[in-house]
Amino acid sequence: MAKAISRFVCQSCGNVTTKWAGRCEACGEWNCIQEEKPLSRGPAGKSLGQARGRAVQLSDLSSKEAPPPRTACKLDELDRVLGGGLVPASAVLVGGDPGIGKSTLLLQAAAAFANAGLKVVYISGEEASAQVRLRAQRLNLADAPVKLATETNLRDILTTLDKERPDLAIVDSIQTMWADNVDSAPGSVSQVRAAAHELTTFAKRTGSAVIMVGHVTKDGQLAGPRVVEHMVDTVLYFEGERGHQFRILRSVKNRFGPADEIGVFEMTGGGLAEVSNPSALFLAERGEPSPGSVVFAGIEGTRPVLVEFQALVAPSPHSQPRRSVVGWDGGRLAMILAVLESRVGIPFAGLDVYLNVAGGMRVGEPAADLAVAAALLSAREDAALPRETVVFGEISLSGALRPVGQTENRLKEAAKLGFSTAILPSGGKAQGGPSVKLTQMADLTGFVGEVFGAG
Repeated sequence: MAKAISRFVCQSCGNVTTKWAGRCEACGEWNCIQEEKPLSRGPAGKSLGQARGRAVQLSDLSSKEAPPPRTACKLDELDRVLGGGLVPASAVLVGGDPGIGKSTLLLQAAAAFANAGLKVVYISGEEASAQVRLRAQRLNLADAPVKLATETNLRDILTTLDKERPDLAIVDSIQTMWADNVDSAPGSVSQVRAAAHELTTFAKRTGSAVIMVGHVTKDGQLAGPRVVEHMVDTVLYFEGERGHQFRILRSVKNRFGPADEIGVFEMTGGGLAEVSNPSALFLAERGEPSPGSVVFAGIEGTRPVLVEFQALVAPSPHSQPRRSVVGWDGGRLAMILAVLESRVGIPFAGLDVYLNVAGGMRVGEPAADLAVAAALLSAREDAALPRETVVFGEISLSGALRPVGQTENRLKEAAKLGFSTAILPSGGKAQGGPSVKLTQMADLTGFVGEVFGAG
């Protein structure tokens, strides 16, 4: 038998090489490459799990069978992100920064699903049983019918789950699990891949749903190999700023529902509270109209959300002006500044530009281009937009304004919160109605001339 060749794997990005190096050629990180032995079958009787699956002919499957029923809990925001509820035999991966509230969210979810009639097992590899019970008491969940286990050995966990056969198993976290047939440390690429594969296989084989918690890197991406995200059915990110009480559960992959759906929570002393109207919450602290403040009507998944863009433009004492962005794409900000200078003739040279999305929200859709341009021009010209005005639209490199989707939903949400005027691109299917007056623009030059009287 040929001898297995050792390989060296970067613990940051998962790049595989045949020799050790101090610096990873793929991601540039230092001291992150470790030697790992390749996965093998192992000795007889050492394979994880029970029995292998059997082949099933496609013709034997009944087309009349109904899809597996979803189980909804009382956490409506979580049900929304999952696509309507928890699907049997599904594997869900939840990632987020340390201390953001992942364990709190999943403990509340475990209690909610248990109260909905599911048999739930919560497995913690990071905390002792007494610590988990202490959190449950703080959240007033001590009487929830949830079975608790603290273990990191994957073989023991799978044996217990095979015996219990729960409807839902929560594993916190996947980085602490270790398989004894893989010769590497817990948290390494091989261990994370093996643990995720075995837990996902268990979910598909038994019909139990499995929720796994994953750590994130300093870049905000899920730690471990990218293949883990391909194994599971749903990938959720739990986001939020430490200085804000808002927490956002965002779906980036979902085989059973819409992707890019969000659920909004508020961190309180008694745990995470649902926010049924996030637009009102994000705009609650908005005061009188001020230069650089613009309200954007956006869409997150299937939900319209109104958020406030805040811009500050100030003379720069340095030869290289600063461009600082929080909650939006920095590359897209550079594009908007270039279009304003090239197509409209408004320079930002020698000016520091700061852009922030209020409330700790992150916006990624191109429909925010016009709102960002309006905030920048408002801050530069020291001219505030009217308080009851919302702005949305995409800006092309030619300076033209392009219509965006779901215009009606954006306008309905704006009207619900008392906004009376909307500035948007022309050419789209928009009907403002009696409560919202529409101001449609064809290009950025016309927008600047109409709103700020120049350009």
